[in-house]
Amino acid sequence: MSPDKDPNQEVEAARRAFERDFGRFDFFASPVALSKPLTFSELEAEQRALAELRIQHLGKKSGIASTKKLIGQAPTQERASFARLVQHTEGAIRHSIDEVEQLLGDLIESARIERDTIDVTMPGRRSRPGHLHPITLMRQRIEDIFVSLGYAVEDDREIETDFYNFDALNIPEGHPARDPQDTFYTNDGFALRSQTSTVQIHAMQRRGAPVRMIAPGRVFRRDTPDPTHNPMFFQVEGLCVDRGITMAHLKGTLAEFVQRLFGPETRTRFRPSYFPFTEPSAEVDYSCFNCGGAGCRICKGSGWIELGGSGMVHPNVLRAVSVNPEEFTGFAFGLGIDRTCARIYQLDDIRLLFENDIRFLEQFR
Repeated sequence: MSPDKDPNQEVEAARRAFERDFGRFDFFASPVALSKPLTFSELEAEQRALAELRIQHLGKKSGIASTKKLIGQAPTQERASFARLVQHTEGAIRHSIDEVEQLLGDLIESARIERDTIDVTMPGRRSRPGHLHPITLMRQRIEDIFVSLGYAVEDDREIETDFYNFDALNIPEGHPARDPQDTFYTNDGFALRSQTSTVQIHAMQRRGAPVRMIAPGRVFRRDTPDPTHNPMFFQVEGLCVDRGITMAHLKGTLAEFVQRLFGPETRTRFRPSYFPFTEPSAEVDYSCFNCGGAGCRICKGSGWIELGGSGMVHPNVLRAVSVNPEEFTGFAFGLGIDRTCARIYQLDDIRLLFENDIRFLEQFR
């Protein structure tokens, strides 16, 4: 501070500097006059600005703090009056800031209460509980039945090598299933599994024989979407390998399954068929759960509905997983989960199950 400067002018300069910066808070002196009330966040911003103003004009480096250092330099006869001037000016600044600070605190508290207030008389927002997809519901029903029969539920990868997709399942080179027109291949030579039989191979490699398992999951085929086909669908395949397993065990297992799923009066029939991974092979039908075999729209008048394929596990499949076919035999079967779901719920188009239309799915709560 230069000794030639008037100390009273220094105090006046500090007061004017404060009034200039404090001008933005003048409107808080009459909050009723506010044309547009400030929001909670805006009030908090003003409170932070006021705190910075307090430090600027009352802190250790403020103008008023500098004038306090001049008290000792003032002439003896003027020292007391100058000290009272500094004290009065500092008190006025502090009072102005405290007054606005109190007002801001009250406004912030009111804004917080208004923001957090809940009108208990207003109707609440009713939560909309979700529910399982119909395919998931059908999958769980199927799993529950087979678990109660002593089967384990297995799952595995959906992208496989040729060995698991074809070689281990006794599907030779040149078979139509290997054609790119029927199977989704990746750029690296892998392929999306076209059946969950691949899970059976993994399970037998890990656990060996005996084994009793089902493998539900997604499979992929190059099918053109229509009411009965989809390039992605859900399938469950079952496998039982042990000593002394015969076709009678297969027939008994599937008969028990359809009776638990569709009712105790349901009957089964087996028609000769061919699959590379089973020998002998058979298509399995069950009596229509809607008409009991008399013929209706669901069974197309035949009284029977196709369940899926089945048969005794081919010896080459057992050899591929190092199981001795001279010691162990087994049966396998497979069925479509979404097709079974569509029949039970009497759907004319399985594509409805994959379109995620809330109006359709809400029927299965």
